[in-house]
Amino acid sequence: MATSTTQALPWWTPPNTEDVEVLPVGKWWDAISAPTAVADRALELLGAGSGAVIQDDTYGKTYWLIGIDTSTARSWRMRQVRILTELADEGTLLGVPPASWGAEHQTYWRIPLGPDRYLTDTNHLVRALRQALDDVVGPEPDGRQLCYRCQLPTDEPIPVDAEDSGGDFGKATYACPAHAPLYSKRRPRSLTSAGAAEHEGRRRR
Repeated sequence: MATSTTQALPWWTPPNTEDVEVLPVGKWWDAISAPTAVADRALELLGAGSGAVIQDDTYGKTYWLIGIDTSTARSWRMRQVRILTELADEGTLLGVPPASWGAEHQTYWRIPLGPDRYLTDTNHLVRALRQALDDVVGPEPDGRQLCYRCQLPTDEPIPVDAEDSGGDFGKATYACPAHAPLYSKRRPRSLTSAGAAEHEGRRRR
């Protein structure tokens, strides 16, 4: 499905190399990343409204390409969802697979890029991701919560199943994004893991 943003920007094609190529965010596009479990639901909600999508099964993350400096994307904050954009004092890098790579690779084009599928409309994507987070992770708690693992407050609390939580019936247990994967395999992998940072990195200017 073509978007108005697609028509407004110069055409770009992914690298025709033999491996993932690290490319600068903010040159041709910005990107939004989400845990793949959340992205699965968001893609169901978006249907034909999604543009091209990169999936990285190594780190459990999925990426949409969006217009550069999209104001809508900068106006919201969502748990476990990240906006990848060029910053004033550092560049942001994203690993992009060759155009021909499909699901036989760990990193691949889940929705291939083409003339009618490029950038995703951010307004539609934000709504889909909000609903997907509620459906997959659960409603967002009010305010900050303590992470059960590190006992530090987190602005992105994730409900977890902690076996050693003391058996307090009806008491919710939360973890920060870095520690949530330690408690339940049902939860998406952390977006702040060291491995993910290598794939989705930053470089100082």
